[in-house]
Amino acid sequence: MSVHKLLLLPGDGIGPEITAEAKKVLAFLNETGAARFETQTGLVGGAAYDVHKQAISEADMELAQAADAVLLAAVGGPKWDGVPYEVRPEAGLLRLRKDLGLFANLRPAICYPALAEASSLKRELVDGLDIMIVRELTGGVYFGEPKEIIDLGNGQKRGVDTQVYETYEIERIGRVAFELARKRGNKVTSSDKANVMKSGLLWREVITALHKREYSDVKLEHMLADALGMQLVRWPKQFDVIVTDNLFGDMLSDEAAMLTGSLGMLPSASLGAPDAQGKRKAMYEPCHGSAPDIAGKGIANPIAMIGSLGMAMRYSFDLPKAADAIDAAISAVLAQGLRTADIKGSAASTVSTSEMGDAIVRELGGILA
Repeated sequence: MSVHKLLLLPGDGIGPEITAEAKKVLAFLNETGAARFETQTGLVGGAAYDVHKQAISEADMELAQAADAVLLAAVGGPKWDGVPYEVRPEAGLLRLRKDLGLFANLRPAICYPALAEASSLKRELVDGLDIMIVRELTGGVYFGEPKEIIDLGNGQKRGVDTQVYETYEIERIGRVAFELARKRGNKVTSSDKANVMKSGLLWREVITALHKREYSDVKLEHMLADALGMQLVRWPKQFDVIVTDNLFGDMLSDEAAMLTGSLGMLPSASLGAPDAQGKRKAMYEPCHGSAPDIAGKGIANPIAMIGSLGMAMRYSFDLPKAADAIDAAISAVLAQGLRTADIKGSAASTVSTSEMGDAIVRELGGILA
């Protein structure tokens, strides 16, 4: 049996707590022989700054490059608000994405039947919701140059961020979206701001040409990003796969997350290009943040972290049975009425972070028996 090498980066805030629950799942899979994992643990974000005065050290970047996949929990918090911009906690996350070439961010927005009432929308709008948002992750305004604040004198400054995309960047993220759609509902919605942005005009042009040339069997529609944001809260089940740039993907995926009841529920995968052997660099992380206000209280929801591990089983380790089992275990504990504080709704009581993790492992035992 192959040994899969996984780098754990707990990071900041609730990160170490939810990582501990993911480690329970890994231990269970190792103990039962369902898979074999070797793990190493590194520092990222504020935790790395406290030790190395960097958002991620060169040594931990080497571990990330050598791993089959990286599982990252969360970075950031008010403790590091005053550190220099280039070593802020989020810089570690951005460096991992850039240096590993993780251009494709997959963010599923799935509403479990047991949580349909927890959504801010009516049950009939979200029950059965299953959207995949494909966000371009290494280009656009977050990485474009120049990026600077210029002192204009007389007490005035100018902040500059550059939105820039090239044809190949748009084509490769478009291919990811079209390939995923072929395995799902066979529909792609491409989102941009072609009405006011030249980069959006190029985005639409390239996606349209790619569709005509290679994916004419897939239904394609274009929608302006602001209109798509409105449609997500009007009729979200109209969407299957949404593909968009770095900035709009960041915002739209968080909006879609709340349709499911809680940002604490949703995992994500960030994938690079396949090498000659078909293997990709990859990093998996929950969509939520570090939640410093509840760190150390044992009440954080670990489901997005465990779900991210499930995505690693599917996209990095070729373990679809384990991925399906993790998804089924999460669904089962929710159906039983177990709730952490963020998804309590009308439930009479809640469970702790550790209790939720233990319940998911127990369900895994029955599913994989």
